[in-house]
Amino acid sequence: MFQHLPDSFLQMNTIFISIMIEALPFVLIGVFIAGFIQMFISEAFIAKIMPKNRFLAVIVGSVIGVLFPSCECGIVPIVRNLIAKGVPLHAGIAFMLTAPIINPVVLFSTYVAFGSTWEIPLLRVAGSLVVAMVVGCAIAYFYKGNGLKEKFMLYETAGEKKAKEQQPVMAIAGMDVGISTGSTHTLAHEKEHHHEHHHHEHEAEVVTMKSKVWHTLQHAVDEFFSVGKFLVFGALIAAAMQTYIKTSTLVSIGHGPVLSILLMMVLAFILSLCSEADAFIGASFRSVFSTQSIVAFLVFGPMLDIKNLMMMMATFKAKFVAFIVVGVTITVFVYALLI
Repeated sequence: MFQHLPDSFLQMNTIFISIMIEALPFVLIGVFIAGFIQMFISEAFIAKIMPKNRFLAVIVGSVIGVLFPSCECGIVPIVRNLIAKGVPLHAGIAFMLTAPIINPVVLFSTYVAFGSTWEIPLLRVAGSLVVAMVVGCAIAYFYKGNGLKEKFMLYETAGEKKAKEQQPVMAIAGMDVGISTGSTHTLAHEKEHHHEHHHHEHEAEVVTMKSKVWHTLQHAVDEFFSVGKFLVFGALIAAAMQTYIKTSTLVSIGHGPVLSILLMMVLAFILSLCSEADAFIGASFRSVFSTQSIVAFLVFGPMLDIKNLMMMMATFKAKFVAFIVVGVTITVFVYALLI
């Protein structure tokens, strides 16, 4: 049956499947982290740890990615939930730009891919921090309004609503147990009520924890299907472009520092590789392109590629996405040109 299909279509199908297999584990990690944030991290906790100063908030957002080893395939739902929980927009975007690069897994893979040397990994980390700081500060001081689409402004799962509805009932039940109905109660009877009160509180706490875990799983499943369709479309477009736009054609026009940097940025966007694997592809271009171009490839790809752009378009307003795209593109280009 497949013998009658064109070879190019079979090649595109192979590339599409490889992208999906590479991306899906990290999407699953991302949606589970997003579900955990939604159910277990409160707005009060975020407000407590996040600096009020906009510049400091951007710094915190830029470096906290080292604690969240997430690929760009699953970073958008994490950031969406953080912003919906109260993280400032500029800090959330700074986190989104650096998290796929500065986490330990990506650093190690980059170190191995480039012959166990630290030059390229350090330039990659420095570039991601520079871009996140520049774009984050630009959002903090020049962008007005909330970048999230209206349906995510007051993002709340059905599980959260149910948990909130149950809380007053549990509180009333606990109060009823402890209320004395007359002055003739003995000390023993009061102790019995006190013991029963603690029993009810413990039971309510257990029920609430089980409920939160269950709703975290539900939320992760909802997120997976919400993000998954954009991953599929993005991977399909990336596979088609890799199949029908030959790398050799792009390489032939990439002469000089400016064109070679721009070419590698375009290539990073088209290939749409996961940040855990892109270093090995970037290393294969060492004999063709300069260090500047390869660093641009390694910094730009995890921040902007086809599948990631589609996920951002589904989450953020179009003007805000354009703001991010322009800011990231210009900053990466200038950084690569200056190193």
